Amino acid sequence: MSKIIWSVIDEAPALATYSLLPIVNAFTKAAGVEIVTSDISLAGRVLAAMGLAENNLAKLGEVVLHEDGNIIKLPNISASVGQLKDCIAELKGQGYDIPNFPENPANSKEEAIRAKYNTCLGSAVNPVLREGNSDRRAAKAVKKFAQNHPHKLKPFSDNSKAYVTHMAGDGDFYGNEKSVVVDKAQKIIIALNAKELTTIDALDKEILDGTYMSVTKLKTFIAKTIEDAKKNGVLWSIHLKATMMKISDPIMFGHAFSVFFQEVFDKYADTFAELNVNPNLGMSDLEKKISGSAKEAEIKAAFQAVVESDSPEIAMVDSDKGATNFNASNDVIIDASMPVVVREGGKQWNRKGDAVECVAVIPDASYGIFYEEMVKDCVKNGQYDVATMGSVANVGLMAQKAEEYGSHPTTFELSEAGRVTVTMEDGTELMSFECEKGDIWRMSRAKDIPIKDWVRLAVERASIEKVPTIFWLDKKRAHDTQMIKKVNEYLKDFDTDGLDIQIMDVAAATIFTNARVREGKNTISVTGNVLRDYLTDMYPILELGTSAKMLSIVPLLAGGGLYETGAGGSAPKHVDQFLKEGHLRWDSLGEFLALAESLRFLGNKYSDAKLAALTAGLDIANDKYLSNNKAPSRKCCEPDNKASHFFLAQYWAKALAESDNVELATKFTPVSDALSENEDKIIGELLAVEGKPQNIAGYFKPDTEKVIAAMRPSATLNAIIDAI
Repeated sequence: MSKIIWSVIDEAPALATYSLLPIVNAFTKAAGVEIVTSDISLAGRVLAAMGLAENNLAKLGEVVLHEDGNIIKLPNISASVGQLKDCIAELKGQGYDIPNFPENPANSKEEAIRAKYNTCLGSAVNPVLREGNSDRRAAKAVKKFAQNHPHKLKPFSDNSKAYVTHMAGDGDFYGNEKSVVVDKAQKIIIALNAKELTTIDALDKEILDGTYMSVTKLKTFIAKTIEDAKKNGVLWSIHLKATMMKISDPIMFGHAFSVFFQEVFDKYADTFAELNVNPNLGMSDLEKKISGSAKEAEIKAAFQAVVESDSPEIAMVDSDKGATNFNASNDVIIDASMPVVVREGGKQWNRKGDAVECVAVIPDASYGIFYEEMVKDCVKNGQYDVATMGSVANVGLMAQKAEEYGSHPTTFELSEAGRVTVTMEDGTELMSFECEKGDIWRMSRAKDIPIKDWVRLAVERASIEKVPTIFWLDKKRAHDTQMIKKVNEYLKDFDTDGLDIQIMDVAAATIFTNARVREGKNTISVTGNVLRDYLTDMYPILELGTSAKMLSIVPLLAGGGLYETGAGGSAPKHVDQFLKEGHLRWDSLGEFLALAESLRFLGNKYSDAKLAALTAGLDIANDKYLSNNKAPSRKCCEPDNKASHFFLAQYWAKALAESDNVELATKFTPVSDALSENEDKIIGELLAVEGKPQNIAGYFKPDTEKVIAAMRPSATLNAIIDAI
């Protein structure tokens, strides 16, 4: 029996799995495919780090290196320190004997504990599993549905004041970057003032980048954006990716927080030091630290005074809860927040819950340029038309921890001023940087084999789609200069006759792509790892209403496949609603689409007719799910995620009952009949639990039996599925 590994993860998609997986397994086993689970949730990773559970992530890291690896990967928590501490507290409350998270390790024992917990922070999962490059695009049925049922994009006002600002290469990672290609496999030493920070094992032809963020210039930049926001009369907001860039971006967030509230941090510096306040963790952590102190009320009043002064209004992540853009670094997720700015007509919400035109502050020009051009385009030309806009697919370089998202082990907040050097093992200096204390220095890497595969995949998609295919590479950026050389060299290895393949810098690529989008024309973007992440949220959210509906296929270098199911940025709000009223609005379409591609991979690999018929049936079911608009309602007491799974099963069973494969048709005809005849009864049983609070005894590690009871409440449906 063939095997597909289904990742057990966190929050809303984890809850949905309890309802969906029994259905999936019942259908796939009929064609000789078993779905097995692997727990890589934050709680699972914490317990594994402490030796209390199997290290499933490490095991999956081995699976992706095998030619028959086949994994469906749902979105997981990329944990901030705050989330990790909350998870640890929950697990301790459930009786697990694990230590607290040592924020400031005081001895070697605490340093060892901190090192174990550090493996659970940020993007811990993706770099391990993404042993291939990314192919992300909208399925034709999904795009067709979005055009026929266009979601609402808010108009940009005439003379909109919305804008994006970045450091434009003045002291940021973009401006300070240096890049080299190593000519043989060797050890590379990174040192500060001749004191070793770390060593890496570089590979032959690997691109190594060194760069740093000048904290002095960052603070100056932040202060200027605050003054400019006041002058321009716009809401102020910071946009970073602290969940993925777990070392650099929380530090940048902390500097923005302390600059905005400079007078408060200056006045209470001694108190904050005594209470171990860390601005990198945001206001929510600060409030916990000062809780019960003699100056708690005074400090809160001081912060409130700044908010109510002539400072610009701060964007809110939750106006109802009073949570500002500074609440926690993990709330500031640029690939989720910036599409909303565009979707809402250049606006974010103030503390009254009103949508107000904003300035989006994105310090590093490497990515700020893209968002700047997106907003400028809409200010100039107005909002996009969902019913007619073209699609933007993406081929992304991400294999083997490519570029910035793999830089965690080589990112440092410098403990002293001086010279950072990058040297070969024979002492030859490759790069050097004069830095100040507190600057954020990092090295990023891009290996040669993944780059060549990225070019191959771009040519393959260009050949299939026959649309302009644009490499987003900037010759003014040191890393991209090296990439352009490799791209031009490797393109010679493939048949590109008749294909429109171009290289453009980020600004030019955005302008070119957006012009085609407005004309209803499709384009393939070919980008590095971070832009891959940002583009594959921005365009799908505008085109489809969500990036969770995108096909996200990772052809693994070893020959297997990793099938990702979309973004989980809104998952916490879905859980809040579920706990409050038993309604889960998570749409599992991403899982449906990923499953179809995973099954197709197996069917093609083994030339299995029955499996091909099963997959064809799922394709029909997915199309009917979309055309009949069976996505979960956002409102309580209307069909939710559980009902969407029922409709998938109903459509899938009917398609199989009508299949040319006699064995499957015979098996699923009675299933189809039972699901159709009992539809009203099943929907009634599913809706019966709506409007009631749910106690699942945990957020990060809920009680399995309680979740099953909440997510499989239809005895009729369960009996039909379990009998297959």
